[in-house]
Parts: sequence; C-alpha cells; structure tokens
Amino acid sequence: MRTFVDKQGGRPIKAVIEHVRDGSTVRAFLLPDFYHITLMISGIRCNGFKLDDKGRPDPNEKLPFADEARYFVEIRLLQRDVEIILESVNNNNFVGTILHPKGNIAEILLKEGLARCVDWSIAFMKSGADRLRAAERRAKDARLRLWKDWQSNAPQITGKEKEFTGTVTEVINGDALYIKLASGQVKKIFLSSIRPPKETTRADDDGKPAPRPKGFRPLYDIPWMFEAREFLRKKLIDKKVHVVVDYIQEARDNFPEKTCATVTIGGVNVAEALVSKGLATVVRYRQDDDHRSSHYDDLLAAETKASKSQKGIHAKKDIPTHRVIEIDAVKSKQYLPSFQRANRVDAIVEFVASGSRLRLFIPKEHCLCTFLLGGITCPRGARPAIGTVPAAEAEPYGEEALAYTKDRCMQREVTVQIESVDKAGNFIGYLWVDNVNLSVALVEEGFATVHPTADRSEYYKQLKNAEDSAKQRKLKRWKDFVEEKEEEQRIEEDRANPERLLNYEEVIVTEITTEGTFYAQSCQQGPKAEELIAKLRQEFQVNPPLPGAYNPKRGDICAAKYSVDDQWYRAKVEKVQGSNVSIRYIDYGNKETVQSTRLASLPAIYANEKPFAVEYSLACVSLPKDSEFAELALKYLREDLLSGRLLLNVEYRAQGMPPATTLLTEQNVDVIKNIISDGLLLVEKRKERRLNKLVNEYLTAQEKAKKEHRCIWQYGDITEDDAKEFGA
Repeated sequence: MRTFVDKQGGRPIKAVIEHVRDGSTVRAFLLPDFYHITLMISGIRCNGFKLDDKGRPDPNEKLPFADEARYFVEIRLLQRDVEIILESVNNNNFVGTILHPKGNIAEILLKEGLARCVDWSIAFMKSGADRLRAAERRAKDARLRLWKDWQSNAPQITGKEKEFTGTVTEVINGDALYIKLASGQVKKIFLSSIRPPKETTRADDDGKPAPRPKGFRPLYDIPWMFEAREFLRKKLIDKKVHVVVDYIQEARDNFPEKTCATVTIGGVNVAEALVSKGLATVVRYRQDDDHRSSHYDDLLAAETKASKSQKGIHAKKDIPTHRVIEIDAVKSKQYLPSFQRANRVDAIVEFVASGSRLRLFIPKEHCLCTFLLGGITCPRGARPAIGTVPAAEAEPYGEEALAYTKDRCMQREVTVQIESVDKAGNFIGYLWVDNVNLSVALVEEGFATVHPTADRSEYYKQLKNAEDSAKQRKLKRWKDFVEEKEEEQRIEEDRANPERLLNYEEVIVTEITTEGTFYAQSCQQGPKAEELIAKLRQEFQVNPPLPGAYNPKRGDICAAKYSVDDQWYRAKVEKVQGSNVSIRYIDYGNKETVQSTRLASLPAIYANEKPFAVEYSLACVSLPKDSEFAELALKYLREDLLSGRLLLNVEYRAQGMPPATTLLTEQNVDVIKNIISDGLLLVEKRKERRLNKLVNEYLTAQEKAKKEHRCIWQYGDITEDDAKEFGA
C-alpha cells in the first residue's frame, strides 16, 4: 500500500465514491483500474458509529452528529465522480484528500461543525492544512454543532506582550532564547511545540534509570544537542527576530512558567527550520489542547520530511559524539605551547563570568577553558555564596562591565591570542570580537584600567590611548579624574628634538569636521582603498546581505550604503537611537545618519584593513569663538583643503587630540598661514623650542590681519580681554 501511494506521487486520481461509512471514511473505486479502497479523509475526523456484537452499527449507541455528518457526505459525494489524492496509509486504509468540483469536502464539514481537525493525518497533507484549521476556528467561534459547548483554553495575550521584535542575545540548548527588546528588557522565550534532542535513557541492573556519569554536560553529551544549539546560534545570535507569543505554559513540578512563541527571522520560522534539519521533535497534544504553535501543521510536515530523509535525530547511523576536554591546571601547561605557536585561535564564548573572565570552547581542540583578558584590571561583579565561601558584593562598575562584555561576546565567534597561564590553569591573553580588541574596548569605555605589566605587550599603545581617551571624557571610573599636567613630558620631548622635523607626505583631504579637524588619505594608499571598496561591492553583489539582519552597536565596524550614490562603503557606528544610526565612513571621514536596514555586517577580510582616512588637527591654531566667523573659517578651509593634493607634516601630538599638522600646497604655500592672514584663525603659542620659528611666522601673519582689521580683528585686538586686569 505504501508503495502504491508513493507511486502516485501526490497526483489526483479519478474515482467514484461507492459507500460512506461515516462522515470521514468512504469506500471508493479508483479509475481506470477499478481498485476498491477504503479512504480516511486527511486532516479531519467525524463522529462515527459504535458496532454491536455482529459488527453492525448499534442504533442505541449513537455519537452526536454522526448521522448528520454521514448524510452530509452522502448527498454530496455518493455515486459521484471525484478526484482523490492519496497521501498516506493507516491500518490497511488509505489516507487522502477528496476533491470535488465544488470544493474540498473536509473543509466544508469543518465549516459546518460536523468534524474536527486531527493532527496525525493533517501532517500528511501537501497543502490546504491552514484552510482546514481556519474552517474549524470559524465553527468553534460560531459554536456550531460539535462545538456548541466549546470553551477556548488558549491564553488571552494582547498588545505588546503578544507580538514584538528584539535581538537574540543567547541560545539555551536547542529550544529557548534570550531576546533583548528595544527598551533593554530581556525575555526568555521557548520555541512553541518543539522538544530539543533527548538524552538516551540508560537502565541499571534493576531496570531503573541509571544516574548520569560524573561531569555530564547535556550540551555536548546528548546526541544532536550541540548541533541544534549551533544551528540556532549561527542563525540568530545578535540578529533581530520577530516574536509572536502562542501560549504561556503554567509553572509545574518545580519548573517555572514558560512563554512559548513562534520566532521568525527574515520570514523563516526558526522552529520549523530546526525541525526540518532533524534537530528537534514536535510535541503531540490532546485534540482539545489549544496550547500549541500557531504554525503547528507546518512543524508536523517538517518533521515528517525529516523523518523520511533520516535527518538528525531520525538517523539510524552516524550519530555525532563530542568528547570535550576540560582544561585544568595540568592540561593548560600542555596546551599553552601549541596555542602560543598558533598566535591566534578561533573560539566560541560559552559563558561570561565577569567583564574580563570568560569560558571558551575551542572547536579545533574540542576543549573548554577559562580565559582572562590580558593587559587590564577590570572590576568584578557580585558573587553568590558557594559552600564556605561567602557572597561578595560587586565592585564599582563591576556589574556594568559584566553586562558590556556579555552583550558583545556571549555565544559569539571570537579570536583569542593566548600569551600565558596562571596557577589555576586559566589562560591569559587578548580577545577580538567583530575585529575589536575587547581589552582596549573595556578600557576605552572606562570600565577597566591598564595593568602595570601591559607595558610589555604589543597592544600597550592602544590600551594607553584608550585609557587617555576615557580619562579625557571622564567615563565611568574616571568621572572624578583630574588630568595631570604634561609639562615635564613636553620638556623632555623638546630636549630630545631641538629641531623641527620635516617629513612631508602627499595626501588628499576628504572631509572637514565642524570642530576644525580634518580627514586625509595618503596618496600612496589611494589605489589600495579603491580596490578594497570595489571588492566589497562585488562581494555584496554576489551575496547580498539580508536587510535588517545586522544589529548595530556603538564602535562596530560595518558596511553601509551611502545615501548619495547608494553604494557600499566601510563605516564605524558612532551612535544608535532606535532604527537611526549615526555612522562615519572610515575611508573618507564623512558622517551621516542612516536607517539600520542600510547597514550590514562587514566580512572579516575587509574589516581587518586599517581605515584609509586619518583624522588630523591644525597645528598652532584654533577656530574663532564667534560662531559666524568659525563657520566662515570652515568655509575657507573646505575651499583650500579639498581642492587637490597637499603636503602634510605632523608637528606634534597632544593628549586626546588628533595629530597636529601643517599643510603646504604643491607650490610650497602654507595653507594655514594664508587663512591666518585672512583673519579667520587664532594662533596658539607652543612651548616646544622646535616650533618657535613656525609660531613666529604665524604670529607675523596674525599681526598683519590685525593691522588690516580683517574678519575677527575688524574691531581691534580681541585677545585683550584675556589679560589678568580684565578678570581672566
């Protein structure tokens, strides 16, 4: 019978209905071969008739509406030509759909309240299951016949609790997610109507379930559990998803209440995708249980296909095993040399204990280890009491640092550089997530400080610059910081470099900022920048990113579509406000605010290249305080600096500021000096002896502008108010 069904391949077969046993079971002749079959109609069940001792319908044992359902079918189908689609078999009976020119009899029976949907056979239907469910819902709402006393047991969920959008921050085994809403609230959501892979039951000599072995880890030791988690992690982590809550499972047997929902990404039902891969099974319910997925039939159909294909947990062989090694104090010393030789190792963050302490799974070595961020001192979060060890309160900003690291790293693919190991067997080194050094990021955000031993690290300069930036902005732990004077350092540098160093580089200025700084590209790097951008666009043309799938975070390096030419460029996220994202194009320096749908994750091969546009400031000068003259000065700067190639020389570096430079045209004309002569820039005196000649030239130009009463000097010397007798 099964072979006969498969041979038909879901094609309609002409038939004649010879007998109606009950509303959902008929006898039919299949044409043209006159096969005589018993057919159970797919997806529905009508009340039937109880049989007496002789096998005949017992008139004293009638079920409600059984006669009505049979008569309803008889007057429409008996001795009529129809088409039948054979879909499965059950106890020597065929299961299929009857098609009549006026419609599907199953759908009509449901609309009239003469039948119920049944899960086991509706899963065999190739199409139309949703119409059957809809017909049954209409009959229930109208309280027709079988449903005259029906009361819904589905939960009443409305508004924002029913449907919302959020970002997946963590995957729990194979059936649950932590989703962060726009408000910052995090919800734990279970995928409706599915179960993750189950542990293989083992029995002891007495037939009782054997206890789990020591060190049992469900994620790695239950077959297919790791594959299910990885499928969800790769598909969902840090991605925006749409959630529709189907039901809330009440707390019972020491298990808390569960919010169960249908989760979709890009229109794809995540639970259905998981089931279709054979990485989950579908829960079977009582027929009257409405606590189920709103796409339950799709889940059943996906499970049937996976079972036929023997995918995942339905496979009879090639069951995956994961022998994961826990690296302790002894094993860490054995692994350290190979990790150091590898320089950088790929890993997955499995747990975040504090801002600088993480648990990593290293796929290449199939091992778990504890990893400490190097080069920094980071505050600890609160710790609960464990055994005889008392609970500990969180250090200042410890909880915030934990949240920051967890938000950026949890279950992400990262790269680590392992440098050493401590006495407890914890590896120490540096970690990159989305091409960002996490140690540097924590310092830059003001959560951590640079450790004294970091001066031996190749990343010391980055760490120190990040700490200086955090101090300058008075972030977190630096909120009360008072900056120390750099006079001694400046004197030492002046002694070491008594003469002004000239090392001109040919550049093209690409952007002037409102603060008077500018971005410039080295002419030597120009062709390389154009080549990289061209390859990026070609990559996105072949593999276009899914709009809205990327979730931007401040500091991320991403790809962005420029609003002027609608082309892809590299950009850095500077601010996120809902769906509006402020970005700076790192190869040109210009800024704009775009919708998050115009951003995409940047492939690592393009993210590793340093920005081609570098920010600089103007040496020994500042913009006028008057806003009108400042705007006019910026206009002159744009006209002079954006007009062609220039020669740039870095004169000095001030803490918290871009490198200070002078600029010459190709005819060796000092652009800045000319604008000083126009009375639109103020000269700032420097104490470095090597800059005396340059400052004197600028002061001479400024004196000329004063005498001619140009622009800011039109009413005389504006610097006089700064004298002590005027209270400055």
